Amino acid sequence: MPEKDKNNQEGPDVRGNLIKVNVGGDTIFVDSNQYKPQVEHAKKLKQQHRKPKNPKPQEWKSEEYSKHKIADYKPFNFVDGEGVRCSLYVSGCLFDCPGCYNLAAQNFNYGRPYTQELEDKIIEDMSQSYVQGLTLLGGEPFLNTWVCFKLINRVRKEFGHSKDIWSWSGYTWDELQKETPDKKEMLSKIDILVDGRFMDDLKDLTLQFRGSSNQRIIDVQKSIKANKVVIWDKLVR
Repeated sequence: MPEKDKNNQEGPDVRGNLIKVNVGGDTIFVDSNQYKPQVEHAKKLKQQHRKPKNPKPQEWKSEEYSKHKIADYKPFNFVDGEGVRCSLYVSGCLFDCPGCYNLAAQNFNYGRPYTQELEDKIIEDMSQSYVQGLTLLGGEPFLNTWVCFKLINRVRKEFGHSKDIWSWSGYTWDELQKETPDKKEMLSKIDILVDGRFMDDLKDLTLQFRGSSNQRIIDVQKSIKANKVVIWDKLVR
């Protein structure tokens, strides 16, 4: 049985393995091994009901947030799009999606500065014949347009369209149509967009290159020509 402080006197919050809580105006002490799991469960339920942030059009401007930093660079991987890819993870994201797999990269100050040395290394890695293309993720690439433009333009200069460019974004296709000029220009320069916030309640690990079922793999150039969303024609699930 939990110990009760009948006089409701102030005391330490923790007595040995007991935690002081207020129940109906009474102060009681309960076993922390029983209480803490209940608190964690309540926090988890609250987290499940929390949704990502939804910005107004042009509310978030890259030049106001980006610190031109990158969280990571992963060459020669097979998970960030079709084929062998070189993936740049930029730092900083404001969507704050519950269940985000890369929480550290939400911080715009996380990681290290984007440098010419790193850019040259990425181009060198991409020059390998077996590398299909570049992937931009993070963090939020469309809130780091300065970094992404530098690399996108360099890739096009060195390889033309022989290497494709994929990008993930918390923005949806429709939202990007109403966004700032730099975001719309960046969209026009890539080949594939995986759009939309990660939604923890729609999480599906069987999906191809996506974390939740609301996200889409969009063929950007075909969509621009058709003036509507055209889904990537190699989509399996």
